[in-house]
Amino acid sequence: MGVCPGSVMTMSAGRCAFRPFRARGTFARMTRDFRVLGLAAALVGLLVVANACFLFNHGKKDEESTVLESPEGEIALNVTNHNYLDVVVYVLHDGIQTRVGTVTGSSSTVFFLPTRLLGQGREIQLYGDAIGNDSYARTEIIVVQRGQYIEWTLETDLRRSSVGVF
Repeated sequence: MGVCPGSVMTMSAGRCAFRPFRARGTFARMTRDFRVLGLAAALVGLLVVANACFLFNHGKKDEESTVLESPEGEIALNVTNHNYLDVVVYVLHDGIQTRVGTVTGSSSTVFFLPTRLLGQGREIQLYGDAIGNDSYARTEIIVVQRGQYIEWTLETDLRRSSVGVF
């Protein structure tokens, strides 16, 4: 029985045949042990990082709480635009339409409305006009009191948009 070229083949009856490869215990076990140790170390590291994030973030304010901290005499208007188009935001008050700003498509923006925009009865309507399209969103009449803020969500179909006063 001769040896074929290559280390895993033997010559039997004039033909080369594969012989089964058997790991010699130590290297195969060592590789498996290192793989298990590496996985365990990664898991421990992940747990340590997760706990550190929780501990060091404890007591900090959420991003939403910045909406409530509007300057004195102003009303916060948080507009979330789920539409892919940019939308120009207007406030309708006392028969006047006042431009507030633009909300980029698929983003959120906070505007601070001066109290003069609330008018005599503190009633307003919000109007959003999509740039590059004839679609628009208009809210019902909203009554806003001191210390409240407005959240307006513009959906992909602007007619399904929603507003809330908190």
